[in-house]
Amino acid sequence: MARIGVIGGSGLYEMKELKVKDTLRVRTPFGEPSDEYTLCEYHKKEVVFLPRHGKDHRFSPSTVNYRANIYGMKKLGVTKIISIAACGSLKEMIKPLDLIIPHQFLDRTNQARKQTFFDEGIVAHVAFAEPICLKLAELVYTVTQGIKCCTTHWGGTYVNMEGPQFSTKAESNLYRRWGMDVVGMTNMTEARLAKEAEICYVTLATVTDFDCWHDVEESVTWEMIVDNSRRNVENAKRIVKEVIARLDPETSCPGCNEALKYAIVTPAASIPAVTKKKLELIIGKYT
Repeated sequence: MARIGVIGGSGLYEMKELKVKDTLRVRTPFGEPSDEYTLCEYHKKEVVFLPRHGKDHRFSPSTVNYRANIYGMKKLGVTKIISIAACGSLKEMIKPLDLIIPHQFLDRTNQARKQTFFDEGIVAHVAFAEPICLKLAELVYTVTQGIKCCTTHWGGTYVNMEGPQFSTKAESNLYRRWGMDVVGMTNMTEARLAKEAEICYVTLATVTDFDCWHDVEESVTWEMIVDNSRRNVENAKRIVKEVIARLDPETSCPGCNEALKYAIVTPAASIPAVTKKKLELIIGKYT
């Protein structure tokens, strides 16, 4: 049975309408995921929730084991992932408590974290011109327009900075000069790995602040983020429930579900046996 995955804060799956069926601790060849996966049922569909930073928020954006998190989703049969993530706005028109569904990402982590499954005797060059699944994104956007809980921006670019510190004013203003829309610390890494794992992926970014570039508004603080995040999570819950109700996890999406079809350049006979075994879940149908 194909499942829907949701990555976000631990409070996201605290919805009375969801029937919790189990909590699952998943072992992966890439180490431990951030926490247990919570298996729920809603509208006769199975949904897998994972708190990105752990239920007690013990992992910073720089120390999250993204590979284990996405591999775990794949192992549990997830075919579509909705990722909820806080971000800072880099434009006046994108205000705190707004939502944005970015179409593009810019990496500023300088590869400080593991962002590929293919680094041990195997090379795969996955097309990443379209980092998110546009079909899934369109559904999420349609739902937000129907609920009308807040303003949702369609498209734009998410700058993935390293963290865990917030931006300097110099960085924030540089991103603005580049024409970027929002800044966050997590989602490009997830999008890269989801694409390699052939899972449809979309980011629903919740705006908590104006970063630190704004001359009038207060610069970003942790207290500000926590307060606005609490308010944003209620909107996110409404949206996620409606998306789940409308989404069919069994539908095929060639752009995402066949992302590796022509991407693996290492001949099967040259892939080390230990690597082939490690990646069997991801590459098995091609090797």
